[in-house]
Amino acid sequence: MSRRIQVIGAHAADFVWRAGGAIAKTVERGGVAEVVALSYGERGESGELWKQPGQTVENVKRARHEEAQAACAELGASFRALDLGDYPLEIGAAELQAIAEVIREFAPDVLVTHTDTDPFNPDHPVAFRAVDRARSLAAGAGVQSAFATVKPPALYLFEPHQPELCNFTPTTFVDITSVFERKRAAMAHMKAQAYLQTYYAQRAEHRANHARRASGNAEVRYAEAFQRVIPQVVSEL
Repeated sequence: MSRRIQVIGAHAADFVWRAGGAIAKTVERGGVAEVVALSYGERGESGELWKQPGQTVENVKRARHEEAQAACAELGASFRALDLGDYPLEIGAAELQAIAEVIREFAPDVLVTHTDTDPFNPDHPVAFRAVDRARSLAAGAGVQSAFATVKPPALYLFEPHQPELCNFTPTTFVDITSVFERKRAAMAHMKAQAYLQTYYAQRAEHRANHARRASGNAEVRYAEAFQRVIPQVVSEL
């Protein structure tokens, strides 16, 4: 069965570092992937671009959009930006409805976003709360409602930059060995944050070590870590 994965990040590049492999793996297996950026990260996530003389917000947004689209093309995903602004990312009723509609329209089987805590990034927890609530609105809490709903998607949190400080406990490792070069190529498009490319390549090797020990599969060379939020329903253990 074809799987549908939707990754919603606070900023335009969040998806590629933390879930680029899972996106590519879904597509490789015949699934469909969509990336949604709540903002471009034009103010707080684009340091390299702001070093250019005469830089403007609109030029930074345009560059970030092009980078994200190119990265998504490498992974086989579509890209959508809501352009809600960053630092601070503010979510009111209208913005919440827009996020819920995006989830309702795509109807993902799997929804991925940030952790609920991040002491170094003020926008990431805001994104978590918005996506978590929008998911419930889009799914109608899993019951018949007076508005259109979707089947409740599984909710996962991708690994933050400082997992120990962000309430992140890995529950799921995704073997991304077969698609890692696609992730590497996607990361290379994010020139506004080029310094993160080495970090997340090393993180994929680190998590692969954990995945090998957890599974006994010596073939895992690269992996991504996720934390499942909604309990899994099975017929047997």
